[in-house]
Amino acid sequence: MSTSGVSYDTVVFDSDGVLVEPPTRETQLGATRAAFREMGVEDVDHEHLMDIVNGVTSDRLSALCAGYDLEPAEFWAVRERHDERSQFEAFRAGDRTCYDDIDVVLELSQRCGVVSNNHHSTIEFVLSFFGLQSAFDTYYGRPKTIESLALKKPNPHYLERALAELEAENDSALYVGDRETDIVAAERAGIDSAFVRRSHCRGVELAAAPTHEIADLSEIEPLISG
Repeated sequence: MSTSGVSYDTVVFDSDGVLVEPPTRETQLGATRAAFREMGVEDVDHEHLMDIVNGVTSDRLSALCAGYDLEPAEFWAVRERHDERSQFEAFRAGDRTCYDDIDVVLELSQRCGVVSNNHHSTIEFVLSFFGLQSAFDTYYGRPKTIESLALKKPNPHYLERALAELEAENDSALYVGDRETDIVAAERAGIDSAFVRRSHCRGVELAAAPTHEIADLSEIEPLISG
């Protein structure tokens, strides 16, 4: 779905899967196993690991921790530290990198921001590591706390904070993402959305309809210029 003739003066991007390659499932599971081991738990049910990696809620996390006799806040702090470390290591090793079309974003004249479900510290690292700070006027990830889980997209909390900081008008702002939760967050924030059909989400069927669909970021400039 696309709307022609609309121009945007504010563009906000998701990070993982849009600006940079997403973390592998193996890396995420490995970081979670490492957290359990640090907490003294060696034998963890694979389904429980998957629950934590696949968008765990605070209630589910509390239930899982109770089953292993762990204090949720303590476990989560350890897990988030391992998850952050594993991402930094992957970027430094070249196992994850930014997409080749990132140069398109660097050349945009619109006000730009980043809003991600990843840690705020990880987004800060990404922008610094790849020299992208100058391209973005603001960026938001989440703090490494259990409370932040309820504020992840599709909750528009951080997207709305970024839009307010960018002084964006709803009818001229666009959010660019690669997941259905990005589309829903944009809808809830009252702005248009663009779904990027990267290789990892090319065949995904969406229940929520984005305003635009693009193959990669090379299509951004003509799209946002109307």
